[in-house]
Amino acid sequence: MLPWFQNDQFPLYLAPMAGVTDLVFRRICKELGADVMVTEFVSAEGIIQADERTRVYTEFEDTQRPVGVQLFGADGPRMAEAAKKIIDWKQPDFIDINFGCPVKKVVSRNGGSSLLKDCPVLAKVASSIAKGVGDQVPVTAKIRIGWDQNLINAPEVCHILEDCGMQTIAIHGRTRAQGYSGEADWEVIDECSRTVSVPVVGNGDITSGVDVEHRRNTTGVSGVMIGRAAMQYPWVFRDAKHYLATGEHPTPVSIEERWELIFRHARMLIEWGKFSAEKFAMQSLRSRLMAYSKGLPAGKTLRTRFSTVNSISELEDIAAEHLAHLQAASEVTSLLPS
Repeated sequence: MLPWFQNDQFPLYLAPMAGVTDLVFRRICKELGADVMVTEFVSAEGIIQADERTRVYTEFEDTQRPVGVQLFGADGPRMAEAAKKIIDWKQPDFIDINFGCPVKKVVSRNGGSSLLKDCPVLAKVASSIAKGVGDQVPVTAKIRIGWDQNLINAPEVCHILEDCGMQTIAIHGRTRAQGYSGEADWEVIDECSRTVSVPVVGNGDITSGVDVEHRRNTTGVSGVMIGRAAMQYPWVFRDAKHYLATGEHPTPVSIEERWELIFRHARMLIEWGKFSAEKFAMQSLRSRLMAYSKGLPAGKTLRTRFSTVNSISELEDIAAEHLAHLQAASEVTSLLPS
């Protein structure tokens, strides 16, 4: 069993999300209590071709451990070759295989969740990587519960993956056809967790410590994975751990603290060096700002402003105006008769 599941530990994973869980965001979530990190998915072919743009996705810091690099593709031997290259470069704590991505450009290349429709190929990919990597690092996998409502085959797929040497299986409780709509089906996740001997990590609709506690107590999962909730509120990990330890909800994060994190995220992104200019770093941050705005008053107005931000100074102006507006509104409210 992987060390982060031993001694009754119940790890909180940060879900791998393309365009979201880069080195900087993982640093933030680790500081706020996430236990296990997984990189954005990486193209096996890009790794083999030593494409520098692809290699950036494999970057991580030792402080982020345990961290896995996630690969996608459909050619087992080639993916095994890519996995070995990554291990030579970075020595991650594990290699994760993406069998769950619903994005069309990945599915159209027979990667991600498309392999849920082709279990023989899925098995070949998983076994090729596990055998190719050997005992250098563990290999894990992430799946969805099925392709669509007519093909919910996660229990079968989990058995295949266990037989192929996967040491942990993360399951998103939606089908590929659902995307991110509707509710996650935790009954299927629970069934999977009780029919294989390897740890199963449940993913879908985890937004608080109450959700974590509920899934820990009512299913057989060995941990949970948090994705979209962390995008808009990375404190979810810290708050969940506080609730699990005390049974109490922590003090809500202030608006000022939210802005402080936004600025810190922006500065770290610029300092990272991935982008040639501040403008490009800020443009890449826009989608992250959209997510952060969902926890702030007047979020709709902020999203309009965030959609064109190009610099830290612009962001500072937006924050100053936002806080001044909220202060003025608060003062007006205090003058109203009770």
